[in-house]
Amino acid sequence: MRLARLLVNLSGVLVAQSTATFNSDAAFFAARSDKPKSACSICAFRGLLPKNASVVSAIQVEAGGSYGEGPANVAYPINATELPELCAVTISVRSSKTTFYRFGMFLPVDWNERFLAVGNGGLAGGINWADMGYGTRYGHAVISTDTGHNSTAWDVTWAFRSEDKRKDWGYRAMEGSVKLGKQLVEAYYQKKIQFSYYSGTSTGGRQGLKEIQLHADSFDGALLGAPAWWVSHLSSSGSYWKSINLPLGAPHSIPVSSLKTIADEVMRQCDEVDGVKDGIISDTNGCKFDVNALACDKSCANTNANASACLVPAQIDTLKTIYSNYSINGSLIYPGMELSSELMWPSSVVSDQPPVNGYINYFLLDDPDWIWEQYNDSLVAMAIERDPGNSTPDDYAAMGEFAKRGGKMIMFHGWADGLIVPKSSLLLREFIANATADESELDNWFRLFMAPGMQHSRGTAVGAPWYIAGAGQTRGRPGPRELDNPKHNGLLALMDWVEKGTSVDQIIATSFKNDSDPAAGFLRQRPWCVYPKKQLFKGGDEKKAENWECT
Repeated sequence: MRLARLLVNLSGVLVAQSTATFNSDAAFFAARSDKPKSACSICAFRGLLPKNASVVSAIQVEAGGSYGEGPANVAYPINATELPELCAVTISVRSSKTTFYRFGMFLPVDWNERFLAVGNGGLAGGINWADMGYGTRYGHAVISTDTGHNSTAWDVTWAFRSEDKRKDWGYRAMEGSVKLGKQLVEAYYQKKIQFSYYSGTSTGGRQGLKEIQLHADSFDGALLGAPAWWVSHLSSSGSYWKSINLPLGAPHSIPVSSLKTIADEVMRQCDEVDGVKDGIISDTNGCKFDVNALACDKSCANTNANASACLVPAQIDTLKTIYSNYSINGSLIYPGMELSSELMWPSSVVSDQPPVNGYINYFLLDDPDWIWEQYNDSLVAMAIERDPGNSTPDDYAAMGEFAKRGGKMIMFHGWADGLIVPKSSLLLREFIANATADESELDNWFRLFMAPGMQHSRGTAVGAPWYIAGAGQTRGRPGPRELDNPKHNGLLALMDWVEKGTSVDQIIATSFKNDSDPAAGFLRQRPWCVYPKKQLFKGGDEKKAENWECT
């Protein structure tokens, strides 16, 4: 009877919810008059869950504390640190007869009535507690899913003969975590969520796009970095790129030891296109790179190549192919590698080790014995037709619904990214524009920022500004407080755009004297420009943002 009376007095949030989701134990929250930390217990959450879900843990974290799963979480062993006072919750959800996924929640005591979901990286299976921590700095309730397995970003063996696990990774774990996570947040605080956001890079960018295409009302705003979105094309063509340079030691094969020579020559030819010699290539499209300058044959007008590290004609042809688009019968499969991305090629196209493509082995063919010598173009067609796990977010027209209901999206991509080719984001922008609106209307809700010198989602080999507080950039700890403003912070800029209508025309990015320790001080600051605008140097100190403009 006592529980029944308490249920009658629940706020409108719970009254509006289905009793299939919220049962009588929801009264635990309503019975508390103090801060919600008193409800941080397994018992409190257990009664709020559907039959296919259970509470793994609910732990109170004091202000200034840290939380995570440490080495047990092989994908994200770095814990979130410097947290506000909050409740850390882990939920397990059965997704099929043989599979389940988990998601984690950070529920700060001082909640700002906003919800944030963060994404994952690669094929990683793990709750991304490190990225979750950053959103709590502003009072967000934050969630992340382990995508249905426990693995590092490069381990794909978990997908062998399991379409259900592929679906969990492809869309189902994020979809279910967002839906149930929102219900739990509103029940916990006894208030409605006012605004919902998403932040993710690489696979995280893909996850955000997929969720928005499936459910236009999941988020009011999304911050996406270097999205690995074209899965059916990207993952199968990975073997194509690597096969270009194989077998190792062949006359046409470029060794890893030559990549710095290539990168240096690209820098020599392209650095000053933007008007300043600063070791950062800001305009890759404007650089007319002469590959023959690397040739050992001096008759090719080469006077700059180091004779001990130059390229023979067959290697020059390989390099030209790497920079070129991969097409089949005139149809584009994937854009070529970008100028300035060469130092990342050991992870994508040039390696000292025989390549492995786990996607083809464990997603596409269910054949652990498949090897790169068996690669052929038919695998691309197979990947496009099957799209294992339904993971490719290619329903571009569906994003029009997100725009119609006022959704805003900020996307960024580093020009020096050697994992996810930068021009894939330009393609995505084009596809979305063609499917939803003309380019002028697209600018009302979608902004793409291309980042000179930034590698994959974060970091740089040349001191280029890269930090805007995107997913993966904080690595478990907050960035400098002086960058916590919409001018320098992509998430705060997104919030201003969604909640105040303040359009995001540029974001000032930062690099540090020591990228592993931002407290050591700033190295450079420079504006990222809304594509197709570019950075232009005005003169003065190139390390200061005010000496650059977008034009």
